[in-house]
Amino acid sequence: MSFAGPGPLNLITDVAGLRVGQAEDAAARTGVTVILADDRAVGAVDVRGGGPGTRETDALAPENLVDEVDAIVLSGGSVYGLAAADGVTAVLGAAARGYRLAVAPGVPPSPIVPAAILYDLADGGAKDWGEAPPYRELGMAAARGAGSRFALGTVGAGFGAMAGRLKGGVGSASVVSEDGFTVGALAAVNSFGSVVAPGGRSFWAAPYELGGEFGGLGSAGLVAAPDDWGLSKGVATGRTNTTIACVATDAILTPAEAKRVAIMAQDGLARAIRPAHAPFDGDVVFALATGKLALPERRTLAVARLGALAADCLARAIARGVFEATAWPGTDVECWRDLR
Repeated sequence: MSFAGPGPLNLITDVAGLRVGQAEDAAARTGVTVILADDRAVGAVDVRGGGPGTRETDALAPENLVDEVDAIVLSGGSVYGLAAADGVTAVLGAAARGYRLAVAPGVPPSPIVPAAILYDLADGGAKDWGEAPPYRELGMAAARGAGSRFALGTVGAGFGAMAGRLKGGVGSASVVSEDGFTVGALAAVNSFGSVVAPGGRSFWAAPYELGGEFGGLGSAGLVAAPDDWGLSKGVATGRTNTTIACVATDAILTPAEAKRVAIMAQDGLARAIRPAHAPFDGDVVFALATGKLALPERRTLAVARLGALAADCLARAIARGVFEATAWPGTDVECWRDLR
């Protein structure tokens, strides 16, 4: 699996069989991102942060019954955002998508829709929704609008996000190996840690950048003293965090192999954010395998290389999400482009 370059869109949807939809509530400063599989995909998850919020992650354990999923949901809204998966489930179920124990009249399928959430409740938006949080409707809108092209930055699950003290957002990236395997990543970046080195604008992910996709500044500025976390959120806002992500490949993988790819992909999160996986981050990485291409005979090595590519893609996706992020209308929240 030697290196070729990014896919044609440099998005997770370069992986055949995936589409992405996003929806936002600008007044509430929150949103939802949905990764839809055209056909059910093998799924896995690795939970590394100390404060996660998830749905259906136990179902993804390799020893359990269901080994394929219909969609992955990433949402703002903390615990309220888990309801976004209800909306996606409703849309998929109405389209007769999902897992079936029995096929019989009047027995609907059960869409498998794992989800993870980030904390954006304290970002200043109008969250006085009482008994009607917007996430079910946002999930439905995102699922209905899914396609191969989607925006990056202050959109979807990253609409209300902050990456350290900079505006966070949704980022994505892809890579294609010379022998034709595609790997992609999508992240909603709301980290406690900083994505840039102290005292400058250089992204920690700079060594993995392809084609100037997040500014082309290079890695010369990547220097930090012990305990110097630069533009991290700091103690005062230390509990308003979480980076949630999905990596994907078009390879045919078993659930256990997809789990290993998810585990390895977490390294990309650590390469792009300092510090990562803190007690008050809820960092979660899902993995999807759409099953289009068979692995070569040296299967274990191939899985290792897919995991390494996924980690690089995830680091790039995180940087792209912050690079593309813009301030909420009418605010002066600091963005990467404001740094000098």
